[in-house]
Amino acid sequence: MSGVLQGCTEGKSTPRLVEVKCPKCGEVMEVFIRMDGEGGTATGTTKSDEKCPKCGYVIPEGTPLEKLTQA
Repeated sequence: MSGVLQGCTEGKSTPRLVEVKCPKCGEVMEVFIRMDGEGGTATGTTKSDEKCPKCGYVIPEGTPLEKLTQA
């Protein structure tokens, strides 16, 4: 049974939920990040537009995680 999941890439394509601070008001918000890094690290970009629940600021799809402050 050792080769059953060999070559499986589903985990790599699953987005990761990350908490970041809103660039406008500092409220903690959740964004989905595409997993572009090796070993399942979140080093990718936002998967969709994400709206701050407090001030309404929108983080656009494709924003690099490096440009956001993690909460």
